[in-house]
Amino acid sequence: MFHLKRNVPSWERAVRLCLGVFAAVGAFYFLPAGTFRVLGFAMAAMLAATAIVGFCPACAMLGRKTTGPSR
Repeated sequence: MFHLKRNVPSWERAVRLCLGVFAAVGAFYFLPAGTFRVLGFAMAAMLAATAIVGFCPACAMLGRKTTGPSR
């Protein structure tokens, strides 16, 4: 099985999930039907997916360290 180390701390996961929900609601109510609405839902889905999984590919490409105990 393919396993990815988490690189998003729990507080950021909560923020990403809230932003994903707000982006989905905003895309539904404020964007016109068509391409912009689909892109809005895609952005919301990516925010929610990275929050649920705990891994962000963009953060990994930029060299963000994995979460761990803070010292």
